[in-house]
Amino acid sequence: MNIESDCWIHVVDGDGDESSAKLVIGSHCGIGMGATISAARQVVLGEHVLLARNVYISDHAHAFEDITIPIMHQGINNIKPVSIGKHTWLGQNVVVLPGVTIGEHCVIGANSVVNSSIPDYSVAVGSPARVVKQYNVATKRWESTGAIQQLS
Repeated sequence: MNIESDCWIHVVDGDGDESSAKLVIGSHCGIGMGATISAARQVVLGEHVLLARNVYISDHAHAFEDITIPIMHQGINNIKPVSIGKHTWLGQNVVVLPGVTIGEHCVIGANSVVNSSIPDYSVAVGSPARVVKQYNVATKRWESTGAIQQLS
């Protein structure tokens, strides 16, 4: 495993029980400079996951609902596990939000915001991220899903 400089990798007390939170980083992962990984319930990176610079992965969000309390004092909410499948690459500045599962051997393009799950063998880009290519086992090729035209 290789973790570059200026990363922030931590487990927070999200459910009132620190022992319930898990951060699992598989073997041979590469975590780029400035990455943030924050787990209140569970964040899992599979084997050989590659994170480019400034990737942000969190299984929780800041609470903000009570307007009588400063946001910084409201704690966290929306705590849902996150999983990144083996052999997946997240490009520079990718954000992965709570409750997302990214499948195996995926590519997430730079500056994408992943707010819903991505199936195995997919290329996803955008904000929010959309699958634009998938690997076709029958043809042994990466094929367009037609989503690129829809994003235009």
